[in-house]
Amino acid sequence: MFIIFIAHLPANSWTLWIPARFGFSDATEMFVFCSGMASAIAFGKVFDQSGWLMGAARVSHRVWQVYWAHVCQFLIIAAGLVAVQTSGVLNRCCGLTQDYVASLNLWHFFEKAGETLPGLLTLTYVPNYFDILPMYIVILVLLPVIMALSRLGRWPVFAFMGALWLGANLKLLGLPAEPWSDRVWFFNPFAWQLLFFTGFAYMRGWIPAPPVRHGLILAALAVVLLTVPFAWFRAYGAFPVLLEVRNAIEPLWTKTEFGVLRYVHFLALAYLAWVAVGAGGRYLVVDNAWGAVVRVIQKVGQQSLAVFLASLVVAQAVGILRDMVWGRGDMLIEFLANAGGFAALIAVAYVVSWYKKEPWRRKGPPHGPAGAASADRRGAAQPARETVR
Repeated sequence: MFIIFIAHLPANSWTLWIPARFGFSDATEMFVFCSGMASAIAFGKVFDQSGWLMGAARVSHRVWQVYWAHVCQFLIIAAGLVAVQTSGVLNRCCGLTQDYVASLNLWHFFEKAGETLPGLLTLTYVPNYFDILPMYIVILVLLPVIMALSRLGRWPVFAFMGALWLGANLKLLGLPAEPWSDRVWFFNPFAWQLLFFTGFAYMRGWIPAPPVRHGLILAALAVVLLTVPFAWFRAYGAFPVLLEVRNAIEPLWTKTEFGVLRYVHFLALAYLAWVAVGAGGRYLVVDNAWGAVVRVIQKVGQQSLAVFLASLVVAQAVGILRDMVWGRGDMLIEFLANAGGFAALIAVAYVVSWYKKEPWRRKGPPHGPAGAASADRRGAAQPARETVR
């Protein structure tokens, strides 16, 4: 969640140091894989205990929630940006000429509302800044199919996953992103489902946890380190031969169709991370200052949808505020902008967690005049009961 915020903050120099700059996979893979694991926990139990129909109903409810979250998030950001942009306040107060609506390519939404509004509701208009949740929606729709196939065994599931991924890479499966062009979704859900359901399969026990072996650790390290020269812009920029190789193998690391090298790179990173934290995260869950930091990060991860929705809004708001007050480029300002965004995401996680606990449902002493009178009556009656006893 924090890395995704960094990536979405406009003109953020910190993006030069996120994982995407040093490998083929990035925070998107982390998000999708962990979402698959979380879905196995959230929905798998329903399928097991209540049957396929109830499981499918539970998934459809989540699809409904994510769909409207996507629509509302888009409208909030689009309306907010165009209101600020057209008001002229940025130019009058701070001399800013930056077109924030154009930076997200959103003028089409207002200029072609006859096409874009129906497209927004049918997910046939998906600007790049808003493309993760539509991908997640389609993958969730595939989840009941996966569970139905799992009744036949694991291999039909894996075959289905592989067939969809191959179809996407052969350009046979894709979804339109703009009504007026042939542009497709930046994240092809039929390709990215491979990673989602890999995480899902791990949590379901269809794929065993990998053993901790020196050979596997060295192999994973080799994959990660050998990828750096072909992913880090300073390396392939300095050595033209690396750039030529990078361009030649682009279909293998392309993001839209989730190239196979992204899959391999992410699995290598995930394995190293799993070895580092230990089974069950026993090296992370400790009773000290570091453990306190981990618990905060866990809280953010537990409320990932709400935090993700907030992060895109906060990123735009922080970016505009930074430009208004300080401008871009200063290291201290970049730190304040990113740290302030992190604080906002943490606050969102804790507030949403509090609301989900529904504290108003807890039973306790009533408040207000009526409650006080009731308490007085109970207090007055108490001596009488004691006397009787």
